[in-house]
Amino acid sequence: MGGTSIWHWIVVGLIVVLLFGRGKISDLMGDVAKGIKAFKKGMSEDETAAKPVQPAEPVRTIDHQNGTTTTTVTTDHKVG
Repeated sequence: MGGTSIWHWIVVGLIVVLLFGRGKISDLMGDVAKGIKAFKKGMSEDETAAKPVQPAEPVRTIDHQNGTTTTTVTTDHKVG
């Protein structure tokens, strides 16, 4: 009771093929494959965009009139 055998799955498969036809099933599987490829491509694009940003080098400037030295760090923030 409640057990499924190989014959059960063969009968279910035949009914599915009769209802939908071979063409629709192969089209559906092709669409699934395209979706998987698009997902993988999107994931690889995210990995390349998520590379760590290198810290900016400090810039030292000397004010000759006052005799002081200042250190500034400039960063370029790119939005995209």
